[in-house]
Amino acid sequence: MENWKDIRSLNMEELTEEVAAVGEKRFRAKQVYGWLHQKLIRSGDEMKNVPAACREKLFESFPLYGVTEVERYVSGIDGTMKFLFALHDGNLIESVLMKYKHGNSVCISSQAGCRMGCRFCASTLPGLSRNMYPSEMLDQIYAIQRATGERVSHIVVMGTGEPFDNFEALCRMIEMISDENGLNISRRNITVSTCGIVPKIYAFADRFPQVTLAISLHAPNDTMRRELMPIANRYAMEELMEAASYYVHKTGRRITFEYSLVKDQNDHPEHAQMLAALVKGLNCHINLIPVNPVKERDYEQSGQKNIRAFLHILEKHHIQATVRREMGRDISAACGQLRKGYKERSGNG
Repeated sequence: MENWKDIRSLNMEELTEEVAAVGEKRFRAKQVYGWLHQKLIRSGDEMKNVPAACREKLFESFPLYGVTEVERYVSGIDGTMKFLFALHDGNLIESVLMKYKHGNSVCISSQAGCRMGCRFCASTLPGLSRNMYPSEMLDQIYAIQRATGERVSHIVVMGTGEPFDNFEALCRMIEMISDENGLNISRRNITVSTCGIVPKIYAFADRFPQVTLAISLHAPNDTMRRELMPIANRYAMEELMEAASYYVHKTGRRITFEYSLVKDQNDHPEHAQMLAALVKGLNCHINLIPVNPVKERDYEQSGQKNIRAFLHILEKHHIQATVRREMGRDISAACGQLRKGYKERSGNG
């Protein structure tokens, strides 16, 4: 067991052991777990059918960590909701609720900050503050479900942070959110995005074959990728594509490649041709993302003409590709922008 000293990060087996350790009957664990992960309580006092003595003994050893809403923005364009949350130690993270016909999708953060250093991303500018606990990942989903009164059906781990840099907490969160004693969200409705930590791609494919994997690619070759993503200095494109191929063959699922289109950097027709050659024969989908400008960087969004031409070349090579629909553009819904803006306004930037 990792060093997560909070009650909402304990799985059912661990919670049962802790309940027994404080001298209570083991069946109390299921009651406590249900209050935490189905009724989504904010304090131990809400556990009506759990004796006060049991609650007190448990919470003496294990605090109840989660997230506290600081700000909320609602898009006037498409109803997207952006949440800025504070953690118990004052760190800030953000989450997004996107409403689709197929259900409510929540994009959650896995770290407070990020150390991956991707050049076009606002999340990485202040660096990494710390990893998040499983409870803090879970409570983003819980807080949004409580705030809206609507069920969350899909989860995307694509907010602030690199999920595979917080691997065990990520895995614990997936196990618990898909647990029948919790919200019981199907693992097939969960997507995890990584910038490409190769050993963890293999480990994740073995551990969660039902979960969709998205890899942030953003360039068609090593030279260009190193300019945009420092992780490319550690893992070459050949290694990354071998890991992607392993995921596809191990899980039988299609892999997604995220490709942010940056004006005059990676959006030319020859780049599309190189990308098509790179992924040829692999069961994949390419998600083309018009990059969100960050004022500290000089990257600009590709023009519509270039985006359409890029997409056309991929389609001509029979590669499944779409241009991501921009959600919540009027509320700065892209990763890291809200957190960074709040810190600047409050003088903590």
